[in-house]
Formats: sequence, structure tokens, C-alpha cells
Amino acid sequence: MTTHVEGRFTGAAGGKIYWQGWEPDGDPAGIVVISHGFAEHSGRYAHVAARLATEGYVCYALDHRGHGQSDGVRGNIHRMTGVCADLGRLIALAGERHDGLPLVLLGHSLGGLIALDYVTSGNQAALRGLILSGAMMVPGVGSKVERLAAKVLSSLTPNLGLVPPLDSSTISRDPDVVAAYDADPLNYRGKIRARLGAEGLAAIDRVTGRLPTISLPVLVLHGTEDQLSSPSGSRLVADRVASQDVTLTLHDGLYHEIFNEPEQQVVLDEVVAWLTERM
Repeated sequence: MTTHVEGRFTGAAGGKIYWQGWEPDGDPAGIVVISHGFAEHSGRYAHVAARLATEGYVCYALDHRGHGQSDGVRGNIHRMTGVCADLGRLIALAGERHDGLPLVLLGHSLGGLIALDYVTSGNQAALRGLILSGAMMVPGVGSKVERLAAKVLSSLTPNLGLVPPLDSSTISRDPDVVAAYDADPLNYRGKIRARLGAEGLAAIDRVTGRLPTISLPVLVLHGTEDQLSSPSGSRLVADRVASQDVTLTLHDGLYHEIFNEPEQQVVLDEVVAWLTERM
């Protein structure tokens, strides 16, 4: 049996941030905190949490600001410092609920970038490890003019939609997953906003320079046919972190959401095996 819990806390930028957890019966072996990607929400990881719960891990996830059931302008995270602080708040909450248990942070896509920004901002001590899935790491993306424009527009018109909405057909090869994504009212289906673009670009630059500070065990996962976040970013992360325990797996043929591909059980098996060796 797994018990579902949920709640809200005041976010770093104000408003309420929604979180939920899946707690297995008995004494859990460890904690996994999930940081979801752009234009989605924590509920899309219920099946991941369910599998991990059967293996004895308690899972928690939050809806980033502007996403899912959390407050904020839809699709606008506001500032990376704020979403990192919110993530830290959930990690602290999880630690308080299960004092002394080892904790691993799992981030997907934009959530992977947020996880990296959090970890490289002096927050490794509370973590046993880091798992990245299709992390949004594309160093050098955008020309100087485009970057300057994004920065200016972020200040003047932060909610302006600049980039076309995410193409849902690229998230998974499973048509049922795509259909469910399109039908889910908690997913954001609008354009990428100026503030998010500027904050993401700045975070990529910041994190790239700080990768050598990461000494945690790291599992880096990516689909080779990911059209939303280049596998080259995951290769960069694996190459530059200082950790002596780094695993990079490029899953052949898989799209962006490797936990929602037909081969998802293979991916989850790898995650479980990795956790078992380190928790």
C-alpha cells in the first residue's frame, strides 16, 4: 500500500506552491524528490513514484511556480532563484517527515536544469545523489542579440510569449501519452514566455561554469531521439562534473520523456538499480 499526501506552502515569490507525496507502508529505504519539466506538473510522475514506492522509496514532488496546481502566471516560473528556493523547501520538508533517510533529487528537462542550479548553489550536503532525465542543458544556445533581447523583454514584458508552444508529438512515441498530455488541463499549452527564456539561458550559463563543483553520485539519462533537449547537454554534464561516480546512459531511439516511453520499465529498472546501490 502507498499513502498519498499533499499540501501547500508559501513560495519564495509569494503565492502557494503545491506539493504531493507517495509514502509506502513500512520503513522506507530512502527519499526521492522529483523536479518536473516545463509545461507539465508533478502528477505526471505518479507512475514513477508508484514504482519507486514498491521498491521502498518515498517520493515527493512539487508543481513549480506557474505550473500545475501552484500559483503564478501560467508558464512563468518568475525567477530561477525562487524556484530553487521552493525546491529546497520541499527537500527540507521531506527530510523533516523522514529524518535521517538518504535523499536523491531527480530532475527532468527544465526540472533538471533547476535541480542542477540548486545543487551547484551550495546545496549538495543534504543530498545522497542526483538523477537527471533529458536535462535542459544547451550551452551557447542563442546569439548575443537574441540573448540581449530576451533579457530586455524579460524585464519589460515578462509574460510575453516568444517561442511557439511545446510540440506534444515530440514528448513520447506512445500516442496515448501524447493524447493524455494534450487533454490534461494542468499542462501549460501556451508560448514560452520571455521571463522563462531569459531565466533559462542565464541558468544554463551559470550551471555550465559550476559543473566541476558537483561531487555527488550522478545518473544522467537521455533519449537519443530527444527533439526538445539535446543529448549533447547530458554528455557535457557527465564530462564536467567532478564526481567519481557518474553514469551516463543514452537510451537508443527514445524521445524526450523517457519515463513515458514504451520502454519506460527499462528506464525505471535502471533508476531502481542505481538507487539500490547508493541508498
